[in-house]
Amino acid sequence: MDHQNQSSPSGIVIIGSGLAGYTVIRELRKIDKEIPITLITREPGYFYSKPMLSTALGSSKSAEQLVSTNAEGMATQLDITILGDADVTAIDTDAQTVATSKGNISYGKLVLGLGADQIRLPIKGNAANEVITVNDLEDYAQFRKTIEGKKRIAILGAGLIGCEFANDLVLGSYVVDVIDLAPQALGRLLPETAARALQTKLSEVGVRWHFGTTVQSIDRSGDTLSITLANGSAINSDAFLSAVGLRPRLDLAQAAGIATDEGITVNRQLETSAHNVYAIGDCAEVEGLVLPYVMPIMQAARALAPNLLGQATALSYPAMPVMVKTPALPTIVSPPAKGAIGDWKINAVEGGLEARFESSDGKLLGFALMGTATAQRGALTKELPSIL
Repeated sequence: MDHQNQSSPSGIVIIGSGLAGYTVIRELRKIDKEIPITLITREPGYFYSKPMLSTALGSSKSAEQLVSTNAEGMATQLDITILGDADVTAIDTDAQTVATSKGNISYGKLVLGLGADQIRLPIKGNAANEVITVNDLEDYAQFRKTIEGKKRIAILGAGLIGCEFANDLVLGSYVVDVIDLAPQALGRLLPETAARALQTKLSEVGVRWHFGTTVQSIDRSGDTLSITLANGSAINSDAFLSAVGLRPRLDLAQAAGIATDEGITVNRQLETSAHNVYAIGDCAEVEGLVLPYVMPIMQAARALAPNLLGQATALSYPAMPVMVKTPALPTIVSPPAKGAIGDWKINAVEGGLEARFESSDGKLLGFALMGTATAQRGALTKELPSIL
């Protein structure tokens, strides 16, 4: 069945129904109520909050309950055509068409909101195929099914997602082991003292840490997963979650001859190297920056919408602190820019900790705020230089 006639040559086609895709559509509709918009997604086209995947258990929400609006509701609300459960197989940037499992679609402007995949490390053992990654609602539903009635969960990765899941799972009364090659939690975001404070609070609620090592093999014996670590120790668990980071989805762009680096390369107007093709969100790299967080997506969508409608707008990124959803010790961090020169200054306050990354002349270049110190967020964010 051919959907060729569904989109008009002047229309906007968006691939990906995550936060990036839907936020761009909302921003477009604020400016232009008429322009035809088609959303292509391999999901049904529902809208849900992805950041809530790592806190849903503690707040007793099932996967279904995280869907705020179904596909029909989104199509009506935003006056768009949704091509759901559709795989995109190729993009022809000369003909300006997208080939999908449900027919070809032509576009006037194309937006790639392809997202990112969880990185999977090579692991040996007869249960290596039982490693779970959670990257969308269906993964999450599957994960919840797997851990139902179980007690022990091992997590590979002590970054943002790993720590959030660890806290959420101990709240759900699971026994949690977290394994990471780094010497500390949130290695890319926190100075050592702040990381120790978070580790201590999470240890108090039941998280067990295994730093400076990684997983060598996972073997199933009966109901138990036997996890052998590189340092020789072993952990028994019922399920294994990998959360070692994200890799932007580049295959589709690369196959179409669109320039990529760590992400799909875009300029400040979010244009790729291909005429009339744009990229946003976890798959996009703006001037060397790949920022897989909510705030950068919101900023980018506000710049992209007018660009798609012919109103030249350059993206700028103010300082955008990231909230780490760990109720054991609420944490807000705005890491210094890559290569920033300065030192962390740590100040313990009643019920929290304030870490400031300052240049030699005392300018604030980054911060980490924990516990009661998170109240400083607004004041300190104002002092930070913008990112872009």
